[in-house]
Amino acid sequence: MPRQIFQLKMSLAEVRPPVWRRVLVPAGYTLDRLHRVVQHAMGWRDCHLHSFEIDAVQYGEPDPDGELALHDELDVRLDAVLGKGSRFSYTYDFGDWWEHDLVVEDALTADPDERYPVCLDGERACPPEGVGGPPGYQALLVALADEDDPAGPVDPRQATLRDWAGSTFEPSRFDPDRATTLLRRFS
Repeated sequence: MPRQIFQLKMSLAEVRPPVWRRVLVPAGYTLDRLHRVVQHAMGWRDCHLHSFEIDAVQYGEPDPDGELALHDELDVRLDAVLGKGSRFSYTYDFGDWWEHDLVVEDALTADPDERYPVCLDGERACPPEGVGGPPGYQALLVALADEDDPAGPVDPRQATLRDWAGSTFEPSRFDPDRATTLLRRFS
């Protein structure tokens, strides 16, 4: 029987302009492998806790302290809990609370000549880790936009944010080929 592939679209919730990715992943992947796909496709560094919510059930890494009531993501294959049209969420970094909306846009037959996972498309760079969630990211975008306005007053908080983000952070940049390279190396 040919392998099934899910086409997933993942979008950061409460972030404007939108930050999103479209990926192809084997439907036989477990949720822990999908976690790695989300991390590398989006551009996160996997420094924080995460969880999935599918049909009101929470999944994640086993909690040795038992404080989080999560089902073990290692035990759950995508094709056992998802199908074409399924919508679910992934939350990363319970402090900054980056919520991702995910949808299974399509279920396809694997191309025998293709390696998976693959990042097909996306828009905008992932927000920097530790920026403070969607409100902090919005403040960073305002600070970066104000930097382009030489007539505007210099707000020391905005200058600090710009310095913190560094000169290499470009919010509009995203390269799906680079994301695919990372996906194949680390997923």
